[in-house]
Amino acid sequence: MSFIELKNLGKSYDKQRSKAVSDVNLTIDKGDFVVLVGPSGCGKSTTLRMLAGLEEITDGEFYFEGQLYNQLSPQQRGFAMVFQNYALYPHLTVYENIAFPLRIRKLKKTELDAKVRQAAELLELSGLLSRRPAELSGGQKQRVAIGSAIVRDPHLFLMDEPLSNLDAKLREQMRRVIASLHQSLGTTVVYVTHDQVEAMTLGSKIVVMNRGKVQQVDSPSQLYQHPANMFTASFIGSPSINFLEVNMLKRPDAYQLISGPSILRLTNQQGERLAQRGFSEAPFILGVRPGDISLVPTNGQEDMRVKIISRELLGSKMVLYTENKHSRLTVLSPVNYKLFSGQEIGLRFDLVKALAFDSQSEENLFSSLSSSPAETSHNQEKASV
Repeated sequence: MSFIELKNLGKSYDKQRSKAVSDVNLTIDKGDFVVLVGPSGCGKSTTLRMLAGLEEITDGEFYFEGQLYNQLSPQQRGFAMVFQNYALYPHLTVYENIAFPLRIRKLKKTELDAKVRQAAELLELSGLLSRRPAELSGGQKQRVAIGSAIVRDPHLFLMDEPLSNLDAKLREQMRRVIASLHQSLGTTVVYVTHDQVEAMTLGSKIVVMNRGKVQQVDSPSQLYQHPANMFTASFIGSPSINFLEVNMLKRPDAYQLISGPSILRLTNQQGERLAQRGFSEAPFILGVRPGDISLVPTNGQEDMRVKIISRELLGSKMVLYTENKHSRLTVLSPVNYKLFSGQEIGLRFDLVKALAFDSQSEENLFSSLSSSPAETSHNQEKASV
């Protein structure tokens, strides 16, 4: 029996039954850290609020430890939710904010005090217990909110974009705090974010959503290496993957890809897999990560020639935005190259890691994961560690 099971979970807000969330099927094991990730409006927060009981479930079922939870109130569910805006009482001290849910339960004073101080120590708040929220930084406020959730000993933690109000450095610190807490407490977490870095660094299992539907459920590495479709491939990975419209031609000694005047060479294994799917003479979409494209001299040996449109410096790397008459490409370059906007450069593609997508269905043609349960690959990866 799964710890949590969602069966065709859905949410409609109007009489026309337009779906904010549609047919979410998901199993969550006890102790998992599951991250719902996707762009704004994709339905991830609505899904979380249905689990919390803050939104009515209009379709499907939500089972917790085998019991149907659709009609239970938030209080009956025994879950703890951490919000984006901290939700602290401004007139109460840190100690009183953390203790508040325990006072409602009328816990004995000694037990209450022990739980509050234990949570404060876990979250490095012991020296701040007498302060009020106005005297705290954003990261400290969020730790107080998490402390208020911890002391309840919840069956499940629900976190709705808890770090989105913090600056980059504080987000990094709080990611480490949350990861450490999950390891020490072993509690099951369902976490919502639009930030793929948070998703990839925190999640043991990631649910990618778009337009109210689940696109893929998998481990972080499998999502990156074997995206089920073009949306997942474009959403996971920064800078985003490049897409090229290509046609494949089989030559006596190789499989060639034609993109405008450029000729790229696939591995025989890739070419044979595409040919088996019926794409030996049909157009499809090639996906190449910016880090799998290298700069070469424009001496006729390059795979493609492009012009630099703009640049972004990212510390040890430079992001180049380039184009020609047929394509727009993002490329990662070493910072020691002297490059400028308007410059013409040559590119060479490492197609060993390239992906191929059906231009109609947008499914990944190289990956069997696109038509199989994502949890399988996640469990296989955990077993091999």
